[in-house]
Amino acid sequence: MTGLLVLVAVLVAATAFGLFRAARDGRMKRGRAGSAVRLTGRDLGEPLGEQATLVQFSTSFCAACPGTRRLLGKVAGERPGVRLVEIDAEARLDLVRRLDVLRTPTVLVLDGQGHVTHHSVGAPSRAEVLAALEPATAA
Repeated sequence: MTGLLVLVAVLVAATAFGLFRAARDGRMKRGRAGSAVRLTGRDLGEPLGEQATLVQFSTSFCAACPGTRRLLGKVAGERPGVRLVEIDAEARLDLVRRLDVLRTPTVLVLDGQGHVTHHSVGAPSRAEVLAALEPATAA
């Protein structure tokens, strides 16, 4: 009987964690811990976009990264002044540590000066990316 209670408790806890993670995964959040974070073209190895830059941290074993790259590339292509920069998290451990990247894909939205305005852990939706870009690209 005790084993059955332990099994039920573990299943309930695992289900709750899964639902919590699913609800938060890919959501664009405003700012970053240490909101004074600013990245430059030198940090990224590529120039920043004039209005905004989408930065995606990826790894070779990330299943969601190719789809996220396509989504962000399409959004950047539709928005003048917006660039997409993909960072290989395995090759850029300095940035991974500096920005506290724990999972891939992690997406950062930078304004024209390189300040992190939004971030997402997991694959964001198109609507969330567009909403995060709106303040930087509004003419």
